[in-house]
Amino acid sequence: MSHKCFLLFAGFFFLVSNLSIGQNIDINLLRDINLNRNESFDGVFKLLTNTAAPISAGIPVGMLGVGLIKGDSALTRHAIVIGASVVSSAMITLAMKAIVKRPRPFTTYSDIEKLTSGGGYSFPSGHTSGAFSLATSLSLDYPKWYVIIPSYVWASAVGYSRMDLGVHYPSDILMGAVVGAGSAYLCHYLNQKLFRHRMPLH
Repeated sequence: MSHKCFLLFAGFFFLVSNLSIGQNIDINLLRDINLNRNESFDGVFKLLTNTAAPISAGIPVGMLGVGLIKGDSALTRHAIVIGASVVSSAMITLAMKAIVKRPRPFTTYSDIEKLTSGGGYSFPSGHTSGAFSLATSLSLDYPKWYVIIPSYVWASAVGYSRMDLGVHYPSDILMGAVVGAGSAYLCHYLNQKLFRHRMPLH
């Protein structure tokens, strides 16, 4: 037990001692993306970043509506699982923001150019978690290349747009992707464990 405690404390102090190094890497990478961006693409990235919420919410709601109208139980189940993933990722993201309370990069560093809305705390990225939750859920339920590739290209573009527009650090984006994908895997796993004998998905 004492050996495990020693390793735990050693890991903790190593992490704390390297926080400043990690922060330097984070802001330097953000500066490379935000300050050296091609400004002709600003409009495209603003459009992309604004698709995150409506698409993440709209697709499962649309699927649910079609499933109920057509009486398609499999489609309805897919919609519920995907919707649950998006909602759970949003709840986890909000909880983490409240705990970590990381300021936005443009608040801490005056040279970062803020080009879109970015209220509240920074870590993790809610736009990214929602996008990756949807992309991962769709990929798990419909494992076809024509679903997987566009889903992840869109989710990755949303994440990159948040850095390009100056409202998130790279680590915010990375954790947002982890939260979103993790929520999708968890909901998919729970659905298979709890309901596979009642209403199988096809």
